[in-house]
Amino acid sequence: MIRVGIAGASGYTAGELLRLLRLHPEVEISWCFSHSQAGKAASELHDGLLDSNLVFSDKVTDDVDVVFLCLGHGNSNKWLDRFLQTLSKSVKVIDLSADFRRGATTHPDPNSWPMAHDRKWIYGLPEAHADEIAKADAIANPGCFATALQLALLPLAEAGLLTAEMHANAVTGSTGAGQKPSATTHFSWRTDNLSSYKTFTHQHLGEVRATLSNHSQNDLAALRFVPIRGDFARGIFATVYTPCALSQNELNKLYTKRYEGHPFTIVADNSVHLKQAVNTNHAVLNVQALDGQAFITIAIDNLLTGAVGQAIENMNLMFGLPQPTGLNLKASAF
Repeated sequence: MIRVGIAGASGYTAGELLRLLRLHPEVEISWCFSHSQAGKAASELHDGLLDSNLVFSDKVTDDVDVVFLCLGHGNSNKWLDRFLQTLSKSVKVIDLSADFRRGATTHPDPNSWPMAHDRKWIYGLPEAHADEIAKADAIANPGCFATALQLALLPLAEAGLLTAEMHANAVTGSTGAGQKPSATTHFSWRTDNLSSYKTFTHQHLGEVRATLSNHSQNDLAALRFVPIRGDFARGIFATVYTPCALSQNELNKLYTKRYEGHPFTIVADNSVHLKQAVNTNHAVLNVQALDGQAFITIAIDNLLTGAVGQAIENMNLMFGLPQPTGLNLKASAF
């Protein structure tokens, strides 16, 4: 069994992680660290764990094989500064924050893997780096928007077809903003409402460009990204387009071949919608040739494919398990 420790166990991502890892056939949860919630039952914060006897602790012990960091941005680095010496050097780490992502503001160099805490941090997008992930001892899990945009554009990048300006719009559910309430996340403001934010400046753009540029035959053109707050709880629905001379048949072949063998990226023949992806670890995409453009639509669950599900997929790769282990989740139609 893979013995797991979870740090920052009180937020949305930790709740999802606990929900899935409890059902993972190869995992045993050793501890759930939360300094502020120590002594409380996990079910007090995560209603979906009412049948669980898990209790939060402020102790970190060395009886684990891998630690998931579900901490706020900037706090993973601090947590490792404080607790890494308690853990064995063989313990693997999977960080769900932006602290160690290549191309992010903390590690802006797009061409090298960040080094920190005596570890090389591999960017955990399995469709791009599966071989490196399998050998890694530290993973920087991708951001949710970044996951959707990279999967939408990666085949075009590898074909050298991102030399003209790219445009992307993506609507995200409120859980993407985390559990702590703010002026733009509480129910009465968010319901029946839409708004854009961080237009052209979103923090995930750095990691997107790092991956695409490292898989491209040519210099990348600009990527204009408009993120939008949606009036629903979970999921990301994105549309991306860029000039492209390929025919519909050529685009279909390019995307189908590129994602062949990747169990969680589905290239659909018809238009996609959020309910095909929400509550699953699937990225469901469709590509069309429209008016001289490649037009890609993609749907993911921001808490699963965009966070926890992808993190477990990375753990499976690191420990030599089949990628879908513990992640065979079916979408619900209603």
